[in-house]
Amino acid sequence: MELLAVLLFVIIFVVILLGYPVAFTLGGISVAFAFGVSIIAPSYFSMSTFYLLPSRMMGVMNNYVLMAVPLFIFMGIMLEKSGLAKGLLETMAMTFGQLRGGLAISVVIVGALLAASTGIVGATVVTMGLISLPTMLERGYSPSLATGVIASSGTLGQIIPPSIVLVLLADTINSASRGAASVDVGTLFSAAIIPGVLLVAMYIVYIIVKAALHPQTAPSIPKHEIQQFRGNDFYTKLLKVLVLPVLLIVLVLGAIFTGIASPTEASAIGAIGATILTIVQKQFSIQMLRQVAQETMKLTTMVFFILLGATTFSLVFRALGGDRYLQDLIVASQFSPMLFLAIVMLVIFIAGFFIDFIEIVFIIVPVVTPIFNALHMDMLWVGVLMSLNLQTSFLTPPFGFALFYLKGVAPPTITTRHLYKGILPFIGIQLFMLVLVWWFPELLFSTQ
Repeated sequence: MELLAVLLFVIIFVVILLGYPVAFTLGGISVAFAFGVSIIAPSYFSMSTFYLLPSRMMGVMNNYVLMAVPLFIFMGIMLEKSGLAKGLLETMAMTFGQLRGGLAISVVIVGALLAASTGIVGATVVTMGLISLPTMLERGYSPSLATGVIASSGTLGQIIPPSIVLVLLADTINSASRGAASVDVGTLFSAAIIPGVLLVAMYIVYIIVKAALHPQTAPSIPKHEIQQFRGNDFYTKLLKVLVLPVLLIVLVLGAIFTGIASPTEASAIGAIGATILTIVQKQFSIQMLRQVAQETMKLTTMVFFILLGATTFSLVFRALGGDRYLQDLIVASQFSPMLFLAIVMLVIFIAGFFIDFIEIVFIIVPVVTPIFNALHMDMLWVGVLMSLNLQTSFLTPPFGFALFYLKGVAPPTITTRHLYKGILPFIGIQLFMLVLVWWFPELLFSTQ
């Protein structure tokens, strides 16, 4: 019976790799597989097990934590429409423009600010690709460096709070733990801040070193252009473009970390704050609000359909004893906790080459979480490692979504080879950050 559960997992994974819709693959194949087993071997699975499914689905829909998902999505899309990114990029470019690689550094900093304000990779990559990529190419930047900086900076929203990935990851870990462990979303947010900031610092250091060793790949902006842009009120401009987004970040994250508001309540603050910011920027209109609401609905529906499919898969997998089988298999193999964690990290990294982070969260994490709990591992630490690993899935070819987003808005002169060559150093930096958190968790955050 347990081998049937493993077979179900393999079938679903293969079908998803073939390109079929994830939400319907998870739910549909699970139901069809369970129905077939109930006919062929009724002692292994009873269709009455599905009586539990409606209550589980209602549990998902009534989950207070998951209310933060549509609100953070709304916040991100609203900020994308506000024109904030353009003002930030222009001002930051002139702030660091005299340095070699200064324009690339400004892209990283703006990417980090947008990550902390929106948390939506697609919106960040597309926005910065449209605004900064043509400018970087005109300034003589290497196409590979320019695309690598933009794509990698856009993925910072996966690790820097408020991150939708962290919300979904915390909820999935808690659901799969069944009371054995609890990872609070706010605690996971606070645990991810220092790794996120260190990642930004490493990106900047790499750009500085790259510009020093190969000056032709990252030239500085001519001094007279910087002086012309700055004029007499440059610092006033800098203050204006920084104050509003930083204030919004402080309101959202500050409310969570001080305990004034839960992550869900803070996401509502962020959604209202983003709307007010858009009004202040004089970009707000009823038509724009309608577009933001429609895009929010589409993305939220996608996430929740996948989640409901994953709930169905989880029910069948556990009813067939798959979780117990894997746990007994790991114990019998006498894997140390660290070896098992290394195997899981490798599986997540390889899976990121082919499938999206949401699919990894809803398929792999529920399967391995009970085993981590049985091995008495700190799930907060494991959660941060997983989030860092999931970030690479946006960059790893052939199906790195950040690469697709950027290629879609890049000039025709930018080839796929430029994209792949550009992101390799940043994938290396992300993996180095993963190893750093692995070996020195006590230096980065307080574990549970």
